[in-house]
Amino acid sequence: MYIDYLDSPIGLVEIEASEQGVSHVNFFDTKNHAVNNSSHTDHCKQQLEEYFAGIRREFDLTLDQQGTDFQRSVWGKLLEIPYGVQKAYRDIAEALNNPKAVRAVGAANGRNPISIIVPCHRVIGSNGTLTGYGGGLERKAWLLRHEGITLL
Repeated sequence: MYIDYLDSPIGLVEIEASEQGVSHVNFFDTKNHAVNNSSHTDHCKQQLEEYFAGIRREFDLTLDQQGTDFQRSVWGKLLEIPYGVQKAYRDIAEALNNPKAVRAVGAANGRNPISIIVPCHRVIGSNGTLTGYGGGLERKAWLLRHEGITLL
């Protein structure tokens, strides 16, 4: 396991990677592990710095997504949401040809271990309201505003 940290405008980001790729990007209040970086964590840190600086809109990283087949299918749809665009959970369920799976999509979205890179922050409630985000709703709102999305 490889770990590095980034001080971002919205808090400390922990980047974790395996030999295969980036496996976790999460917010923490303090550094929980010693830094043990790799090329995967280095690339991720650089691209996140560019994202926060307003330079990068798309990530080009090797990911090591661990989850169920359904979770990975949801996360795959999240990766298709462009910078500056928001979607509703219903939109993701429909894109998966399973319109009744809105709650399951919400649960999979909530278990996304690779924040920002796999842009779960771009998914909102069907009524336009912000709903859960592992990093906190304040961070979700910041990320959406950073991408030029006007919030209700």
